[in-house]
Amino acid sequence: MTMIYYSNHRPTYSLSFLLLGKLSNTYQAPPMSLFIFLFFLFLLPPPSLSQNDNVTCPLNTTLLTTLGGGSEPSFDSSSTCHNVLQTLHLLQADYLRRQSRFVPPLNSSASCWSTFQSYITKYEPNFDVRSRCGLQTSWISYGCMNITTLQQFESVVPAATIQSVKSSCNQSLDNNAPCASCTTSLSNLQSYLNGSTVGNVSDCRSYTSIYAAYLADPTDTGTAKCLFGLDFSSSGKSNNGKKVLIGVVVAVFFVLGLVLFGGFCGYLRWKKKRNEITKKGGVGMDQIGLSSSGLDSMNQSTTLIRFSFDEIKRATRNFSRDNIIGSGGYGNVYKGLLNDGSQVAMKRFKNCSVAGDASFTHEVEVIASVRHVNLVALRGYCTATTNLEGHQRIIVTDLMENGSLYDHLFGSRGKKLSWPLRQKIALGTARGLAYLHYGAQPSIIHRDIKASNILLDEKFEAKVADFGLAKFNPEGMTHMSTRVAGTMGYVAPEYALYGQLTERSDVFSYGVVLLELLSGRKALETDSDGQPNALTDLAWSLVREGKSLDVIEDGMPEQGAPEVLEKYVLVAVLCSHPQLYARPTMDQVVKMLETDESVPSVMERPIPFTAGRIDIEKSALSNSGQLCSPTGYQAFTMQSKHLSDPNKQEELKEGEEGNSESGTMSVD
Repeated sequence: MTMIYYSNHRPTYSLSFLLLGKLSNTYQAPPMSLFIFLFFLFLLPPPSLSQNDNVTCPLNTTLLTTLGGGSEPSFDSSSTCHNVLQTLHLLQADYLRRQSRFVPPLNSSASCWSTFQSYITKYEPNFDVRSRCGLQTSWISYGCMNITTLQQFESVVPAATIQSVKSSCNQSLDNNAPCASCTTSLSNLQSYLNGSTVGNVSDCRSYTSIYAAYLADPTDTGTAKCLFGLDFSSSGKSNNGKKVLIGVVVAVFFVLGLVLFGGFCGYLRWKKKRNEITKKGGVGMDQIGLSSSGLDSMNQSTTLIRFSFDEIKRATRNFSRDNIIGSGGYGNVYKGLLNDGSQVAMKRFKNCSVAGDASFTHEVEVIASVRHVNLVALRGYCTATTNLEGHQRIIVTDLMENGSLYDHLFGSRGKKLSWPLRQKIALGTARGLAYLHYGAQPSIIHRDIKASNILLDEKFEAKVADFGLAKFNPEGMTHMSTRVAGTMGYVAPEYALYGQLTERSDVFSYGVVLLELLSGRKALETDSDGQPNALTDLAWSLVREGKSLDVIEDGMPEQGAPEVLEKYVLVAVLCSHPQLYARPTMDQVVKMLETDESVPSVMERPIPFTAGRIDIEKSALSNSGQLCSPTGYQAFTMQSKHLSDPNKQEELKEGEEGNSESGTMSVD
């Protein structure tokens, strides 16, 4: 007898036909009833087929309804597909917390898509997730590097990194500070998740956010907003009746009136300030090639190349994940290949809105206004709006083939930088900053100097990058800001504590980067008790004990002369001094690194507030001294605030008074 099988249901039909085989062996001439039985058997649907299709999805979509109160959340991004996937990742975080699994079983993939689609259809009736976003049904059950369970994930990442992420993310993320601390720690996870991903539903980058949400609490609105950009906090309050609606309308008109009045006053103040700057010889925004009116004037500029969105998509292979070479709070950076065969880097901004346009326009203005061998050069930009992708804002710059300084010091690159390369990078970075402070008109304060913002070309020439936080600083102005920007560990104390921003704030950040370059250590490291230790404090203590060369990284190839290494350590310690006017200018730093000029003396560092009794006594006893090392290099001397020589006291006093001229004060 011929055997007939249905795919995936062989056991059921094999048994049926075995039974029929026995019947046929028993009877030599099959009766008519046997043919009738076979006829009805083929009419019946395969029983196990419907059984597999009805496997219940383990993802709990009711969580979204509970968080949102039955309403759609507001999103940080304008891309519908991105929003949908972020919502799905939140459900995966909840599944990870309940079942210790990242993705649902493969036999439940169809059920999960059906359930999830039902939720999406409530708010987007004509949006089919799989067809519109190019997703396959099975992809929901696949993830990063075939990792499916919590145990597999934590076995791939070192225990110390896992512990660091747990300490940062195992808390409520409803406020900005805990959220920033958690998202910053996730960058350490990404370097260990560099394998392949099946499909594009849950890639390795999303695994880090899913894991962080599992640690925090995926059922909390703060977690959804911080890690996935889903704002449920106000979504459930939209149906509270006519009284609420009337109150909102009145409030809107009231606020609108205040905004119009404030905008008019602000315009008058801005116009007055611009006229004052022009009278003093300052340079306005419209004098550097881009008008302050924003995107419209940018698009009319003849000095910049404007790329079409189709050109950008072709150059990046439709923003392929394989082309991503960097990421940050602003979005992703993609490697691109232009029609002329040149390689470029394309910084794609996310969350583009009025505020996003201001940030994008500002960064283009800054990069377009400067030209220097140690600054990243602008190739062009792109502004576009499409139905599917929404508002697109992209900056195009030269591609740096050797990545960032962070990649070489702390990334996956195994080979250590030689001393000649480190010396070249240190000097190139100093020259770039010196140009920003004294070569550009008006001068520019970068505000975010760190290892990841120092890019390296094919010859390891340093290029200062990422001007998203930069500030124009007309001559004679000292900024007092209520909104401090920068990266923890690199921000100058006077800026972090009091909002006082000057060029020497960048000098402090440069000193920290130089210490990282020399030591191979990060600006902030956590000890065994979970307490953060600053690299600047470690370097200062070693120099003070006469062990300057202990700062230098062990095993550095082609290590230089001891006196040169020590000089660079002393320059780094001097630049990262906590007192503002104890630091040199970047012009002075370049001169010290380029020539044989000795490192100047500097006052002793102030006693920390948390200093113990013994430390206070030691500081009181050591009125003066020299910072030196066994190599005998003693040009760098420490000075106490109480100098015994009256002439030196007067000289120091005059120097401080000369540097403390406040000029014009401006408030952000």
